[in-house]
Amino acid sequence: MTRTTTRAARLDQVCAAAVDVARAAITEVEPEGVGAHLDAVAEGDRLVTHLFECLLAGYRGWRWAVTVTRVARSKHVTVCETVLLPGADALLAPGWLPWHERLQPGDLGVGDLLPTAPDDERLAPGYLESDDPAVEEVSWELGLGRPRVLSREGRADAGQRWYEGEHGPEAPISVAAPRTARCGSCGFYLPLAGAMRLLFGACANVYAPDDGRVVSADHGCGAHSETLTDVPPTPVDELPTVYDDSEVEAVPVHVTTGPVTATGPVAEGEPAEPYGHS
Repeated sequence: MTRTTTRAARLDQVCAAAVDVARAAITEVEPEGVGAHLDAVAEGDRLVTHLFECLLAGYRGWRWAVTVTRVARSKHVTVCETVLLPGADALLAPGWLPWHERLQPGDLGVGDLLPTAPDDERLAPGYLESDDPAVEEVSWELGLGRPRVLSREGRADAGQRWYEGEHGPEAPISVAAPRTARCGSCGFYLPLAGAMRLLFGACANVYAPDDGRVVSADHGCGAHSETLTDVPPTPVDELPTVYDDSEVEAVPVHVTTGPVTATGPVAEGEPAEPYGHS
Protein backbone atom coordinates (compact mmCIF):
# COMPACT_ATOMS: atom_id res chain seq x y z
CA MET A 1 0.00 0.00 0.00
CA THR A 2 1.42 3.34 -1.07
CA ARG A 3 0.69 6.39 1.07
CA THR A 4 0.76 9.76 -0.67
CA THR A 5 1.53 12.85 1.36
CA THR A 6 0.95 16.42 0.28
CA ARG A 7 3.89 18.72 0.82
CA ALA A 8 3.10 22.26 1.87
CA ALA A 9 4.33 24.87 -0.58
CA ARG A 10 7.41 26.77 0.51
CA LEU A 11 7.39 30.54 0.28
CA ASP A 12 9.70 31.57 -2.53
CA GLN A 13 11.83 34.41 -1.19
CA VAL A 14 12.40 36.06 -4.57
CA CYS A 15 8.67 36.21 -5.31
CA ALA A 16 7.90 37.25 -1.74
CA ALA A 17 10.28 40.18 -2.06
CA ALA A 18 8.61 41.44 -5.24
CA VAL A 19 6.13 43.67 -3.36
CA ASP A 20 6.76 46.67 -5.61
CA VAL A 21 6.18 44.57 -8.74
CA ALA A 22 2.83 43.37 -7.35
CA ARG A 23 1.78 46.88 -6.27
CA ALA A 24 2.63 48.36 -9.65
CA ALA A 25 0.30 45.83 -11.32
CA ILE A 26 -2.65 47.36 -9.42
CA THR A 27 -1.69 51.04 -9.41
CA GLU A 28 -1.71 51.03 -13.20
CA VAL A 29 -5.50 50.62 -13.00
CA GLU A 30 -6.35 52.05 -9.53
CA PRO A 31 -3.63 54.54 -8.50
CA GLU A 32 -5.52 55.69 -5.40
CA GLY A 33 -7.14 52.38 -4.44
CA VAL A 34 -4.18 50.44 -3.04
CA GLY A 35 -3.25 50.53 0.65
CA ALA A 36 -0.69 48.81 2.81
CA HIS A 37 0.84 45.43 2.01
CA LEU A 38 -0.86 42.84 4.23
CA ASP A 39 0.65 39.44 3.51
CA ALA A 40 2.46 37.14 1.07
CA VAL A 41 0.99 33.63 0.68
CA ALA A 42 2.74 30.67 -1.00
CA GLU A 43 0.44 29.12 -3.63
CA GLY A 44 2.97 26.64 -5.02
CA ASP A 45 6.58 26.31 -6.13
CA ARG A 46 7.81 29.80 -7.05
CA LEU A 47 4.20 31.04 -6.95
CA VAL A 48 3.25 33.74 -4.39
CA THR A 49 0.13 35.89 -3.88
CA HIS A 50 0.59 39.37 -2.40
CA LEU A 51 -2.36 40.90 -0.51
CA PHE A 52 -2.89 44.67 -0.29
CA GLU A 53 -5.48 46.75 1.53
CA CYS A 54 -8.26 48.08 -0.72
CA LEU A 55 -9.08 51.77 -0.31
CA LEU A 56 -11.95 51.94 -2.80
CA ALA A 57 -15.20 53.39 -1.49
CA GLY A 58 -17.77 50.72 -0.75
CA TYR A 59 -15.18 47.92 -0.48
CA ARG A 60 -14.41 47.97 3.22
CA GLY A 61 -12.61 44.79 4.26
CA TRP A 62 -11.72 43.79 0.69
CA ARG A 63 -8.14 43.04 -0.43
CA TRP A 64 -6.21 43.28 -3.65
CA ALA A 65 -4.61 39.93 -4.52
CA VAL A 66 -1.69 39.87 -6.98
CA THR A 67 -0.12 36.52 -7.89
CA VAL A 68 3.48 36.54 -9.13
CA THR A 69 5.86 33.83 -10.26
CA ARG A 70 9.28 33.20 -11.79
CA VAL A 71 10.96 30.43 -13.75
CA ALA A 72 13.63 28.24 -12.17
CA ARG A 73 17.08 29.81 -11.72
CA SER A 74 15.70 33.23 -12.72
CA LYS A 75 15.41 36.32 -10.58
CA HIS A 76 12.92 37.96 -12.91
CA VAL A 77 9.40 38.03 -11.40
CA THR A 78 6.30 38.33 -13.57
CA VAL A 79 2.65 38.97 -12.70
CA CYS A 80 0.15 36.15 -13.29
CA GLU A 81 -3.15 37.81 -12.29
CA THR A 82 -4.73 40.50 -10.14
CA VAL A 83 -8.09 40.20 -8.44
CA LEU A 84 -10.13 41.89 -5.71
CA LEU A 85 -11.12 39.44 -2.97
CA PRO A 86 -13.28 39.83 0.18
CA GLY A 87 -11.60 39.59 3.55
CA ALA A 88 -12.98 38.12 6.77
CA ASP A 89 -14.87 41.33 7.67
CA ALA A 90 -15.77 42.43 4.14
CA LEU A 91 -19.21 43.76 3.25
CA LEU A 92 -20.82 41.21 0.94
CA ALA A 93 -24.07 41.14 -0.96
CA PRO A 94 -26.55 38.49 0.26
CA GLY A 95 -26.41 35.12 -1.46
CA TRP A 96 -28.45 34.75 -4.62
CA LEU A 97 -31.86 33.13 -4.23
CA PRO A 98 -34.32 32.05 -6.92
CA TRP A 99 -37.23 34.45 -7.36
CA HIS A 100 -39.76 32.04 -5.83
CA GLU A 101 -37.68 31.94 -2.63
CA ARG A 102 -37.28 35.73 -2.48
CA LEU A 103 -40.99 36.38 -2.92
CA GLN A 104 -42.79 37.58 0.21
CA PRO A 105 -46.51 37.91 1.02
CA GLY A 106 -47.81 41.20 -0.32
CA ASP A 107 -45.24 41.47 -3.14
CA LEU A 108 -47.81 40.65 -5.83
CA GLY A 109 -49.21 43.86 -7.28
CA VAL A 110 -51.97 44.80 -9.71
CA GLY A 111 -51.28 43.25 -13.11
CA ASP A 112 -48.48 40.97 -11.84
CA LEU A 113 -48.47 37.28 -12.78
CA LEU A 114 -47.22 34.67 -10.31
CA PRO A 115 -46.79 31.23 -11.94
CA THR A 116 -46.92 28.23 -9.61
CA ALA A 117 -44.18 25.64 -9.89
CA PRO A 118 -45.33 22.28 -11.34
CA ASP A 119 -43.83 20.46 -8.34
CA ASP A 120 -45.27 22.77 -5.66
CA GLU A 121 -45.78 20.51 -2.64
CA ARG A 122 -48.73 22.61 -1.46
CA LEU A 123 -50.81 21.28 -4.37
CA ALA A 124 -51.88 17.81 -5.44
CA PRO A 125 -53.44 16.67 -8.74
CA GLY A 126 -57.21 17.15 -8.79
CA TYR A 127 -57.87 13.49 -9.62
CA LEU A 128 -56.22 12.36 -6.39
CA GLU A 129 -58.08 12.24 -3.10
CA SER A 130 -56.84 15.00 -0.82
CA ASP A 131 -57.99 13.17 2.37
CA ASP A 132 -60.42 16.04 2.96
CA PRO A 133 -64.05 15.03 2.22
CA ALA A 134 -65.10 18.65 1.72
CA VAL A 135 -62.63 19.05 -1.13
CA GLU A 136 -63.84 15.92 -2.96
CA GLU A 137 -67.48 16.89 -2.49
CA VAL A 138 -67.07 20.33 -4.03
CA SER A 139 -64.79 19.12 -6.82
CA TRP A 140 -66.98 16.28 -8.06
CA GLU A 141 -70.57 17.26 -7.22
CA LEU A 142 -70.27 20.74 -8.69
CA GLY A 143 -68.08 19.54 -11.52
CA LEU A 144 -65.36 22.10 -10.96
CA GLY A 145 -62.71 19.72 -12.20
CA ARG A 146 -59.82 21.78 -10.84
CA PRO A 147 -56.48 20.53 -12.13
CA ARG A 148 -54.94 20.76 -8.65
CA VAL A 149 -56.24 21.08 -5.09
CA LEU A 150 -54.62 21.73 -1.72
CA SER A 151 -52.49 18.86 -0.48
CA ARG A 152 -52.08 17.91 3.16
CA GLU A 153 -48.81 19.90 3.23
CA GLY A 154 -50.60 22.88 1.69
CA ARG A 155 -53.32 22.90 4.32
CA ALA A 156 -50.82 22.47 7.15
CA ASP A 157 -48.70 25.33 5.79
CA ALA A 158 -51.70 27.65 5.47
CA GLY A 159 -53.05 26.74 8.91
CA GLN A 160 -49.70 27.35 10.59
CA ARG A 161 -49.32 30.71 8.84
CA TRP A 162 -52.84 31.86 9.77
CA TYR A 163 -52.53 30.70 13.36
CA GLU A 164 -49.21 32.50 13.94
CA GLY A 165 -50.28 35.65 12.07
CA GLU A 166 -52.37 38.72 12.87
CA HIS A 167 -55.59 36.68 13.00
CA GLY A 168 -54.47 34.06 15.51
CA PRO A 169 -54.67 33.92 19.32
CA GLU A 170 -51.40 35.80 19.90
CA ALA A 171 -52.35 38.89 17.87
CA PRO A 172 -52.33 42.09 19.99
CA ILE A 173 -56.05 42.69 19.48
CA SER A 174 -56.78 39.12 20.59
CA VAL A 175 -54.62 39.32 23.70
CA ALA A 176 -56.28 42.60 24.73
CA ALA A 177 -59.83 41.23 24.27
CA PRO A 178 -61.80 39.66 27.16
CA ARG A 179 -61.12 35.96 27.72
CA THR A 180 -64.68 35.06 26.81
CA ALA A 181 -64.59 37.08 23.57
CA ARG A 182 -63.30 34.25 21.36
CA CYS A 183 -64.30 33.89 17.72
CA GLY A 184 -65.44 30.27 18.15
CA SER A 185 -68.32 31.43 20.36
CA CYS A 186 -69.18 34.55 18.35
CA GLY A 187 -72.40 34.78 16.35
CA PHE A 188 -70.54 36.42 13.47
CA TYR A 189 -68.14 33.47 13.10
CA LEU A 190 -68.55 31.37 9.93
CA PRO A 191 -66.60 28.07 10.26
CA LEU A 192 -64.69 26.83 7.24
CA ALA A 193 -65.51 23.48 5.69
CA GLY A 194 -63.57 20.25 5.80
CA ALA A 195 -60.44 19.68 7.85
CA MET A 196 -60.08 23.42 8.54
CA ARG A 197 -63.49 23.65 10.22
CA LEU A 198 -62.27 22.73 13.70
CA LEU A 199 -59.85 25.64 13.98
CA PHE A 200 -60.65 28.33 11.41
CA GLY A 201 -63.54 30.38 10.14
CA ALA A 202 -64.36 33.71 8.52
CA CYS A 203 -65.39 36.85 10.42
CA ALA A 204 -68.67 38.39 9.23
CA ASN A 205 -68.93 41.35 11.62
CA VAL A 206 -68.77 44.58 9.63
CA TYR A 207 -67.55 46.46 12.72
CA ALA A 208 -64.74 44.03 13.53
CA PRO A 209 -61.21 44.69 12.22
CA ASP A 210 -61.08 41.09 10.89
CA ASP A 211 -64.28 41.36 8.84
CA GLY A 212 -63.99 39.18 5.72
CA ARG A 213 -60.79 37.50 6.93
CA VAL A 214 -59.98 33.99 8.10
CA VAL A 215 -59.51 33.90 11.89
CA SER A 216 -58.71 31.12 14.32
CA ALA A 217 -61.43 29.89 16.66
CA ASP A 218 -59.42 31.12 19.67
CA HIS A 219 -58.80 34.55 18.14
CA GLY A 220 -60.78 37.39 19.67
CA CYS A 221 -61.63 41.08 19.65
CA GLY A 222 -63.89 43.58 21.36
CA ALA A 223 -66.65 43.19 18.74
CA HIS A 224 -67.73 39.74 19.98
CA SER A 225 -71.48 39.21 19.61
CA GLU A 226 -71.90 38.43 23.34
CA THR A 227 -69.42 40.91 24.75
CA LEU A 228 -72.02 43.08 26.51
CA THR A 229 -73.68 40.15 28.30
CA ASP A 230 -70.38 38.86 29.58
CA VAL A 231 -69.09 42.12 31.02
CA PRO A 232 -70.30 42.72 34.62
CA PRO A 233 -71.44 46.26 35.51
CA THR A 234 -68.69 48.45 36.82
CA PRO A 235 -69.24 48.97 40.60
CA VAL A 236 -69.58 52.55 41.81
CA ASP A 237 -67.76 53.39 45.00
CA GLU A 238 -70.13 54.63 47.74
CA LEU A 239 -69.46 58.20 48.83
CA PRO A 240 -69.32 58.94 52.59
CA THR A 241 -72.13 60.97 54.10
CA VAL A 242 -71.14 64.59 54.63
CA TYR A 243 -72.96 67.08 56.89
CA ASP A 244 -72.82 70.81 56.24
CA ASP A 245 -73.08 72.53 59.65
CA SER A 246 -73.32 75.97 58.10
CA GLU A 247 -76.90 75.24 56.99
CA VAL A 248 -78.16 74.07 60.43
CA GLU A 249 -80.44 76.52 62.29
CA ALA A 250 -79.90 76.71 66.10
CA VAL A 251 -83.17 76.34 68.13
CA PRO A 252 -83.20 77.25 71.90
CA VAL A 253 -84.35 74.42 74.21
CA HIS A 254 -85.84 75.06 77.74
CA VAL A 255 -85.26 72.34 80.31
CA THR A 256 -87.95 71.87 83.05
CA THR A 257 -88.05 69.65 86.10
CA GLY A 258 -90.86 67.45 87.30
CA PRO A 259 -93.33 65.38 85.27
CA VAL A 260 -93.71 66.15 81.62
CA THR A 261 -97.25 66.39 80.27
CA ALA A 262 -98.34 65.75 76.77
CA THR A 263 -98.65 68.85 74.66
CA GLY A 264 -100.33 67.21 71.72
CA PRO A 265 -104.07 67.15 71.05
CA VAL A 266 -106.19 65.13 73.51
CA ALA A 267 -109.30 63.29 72.51
CA GLU A 268 -112.58 64.75 73.78
CA GLY A 269 -113.52 63.42 77.27
CA GLU A 270 -110.02 62.00 77.93
CA PRO A 271 -107.90 63.77 80.58
CA ALA A 272 -104.36 64.65 79.79
CA GLU A 273 -101.88 62.51 81.71
CA PRO A 274 -98.21 62.98 82.22
CA TYR A 275 -95.84 60.58 80.38
CA GLY A 276 -94.79 57.64 82.40
CA HIS A 277 -98.02 57.50 84.50
CA SER A 278 -100.92 55.13 84.08
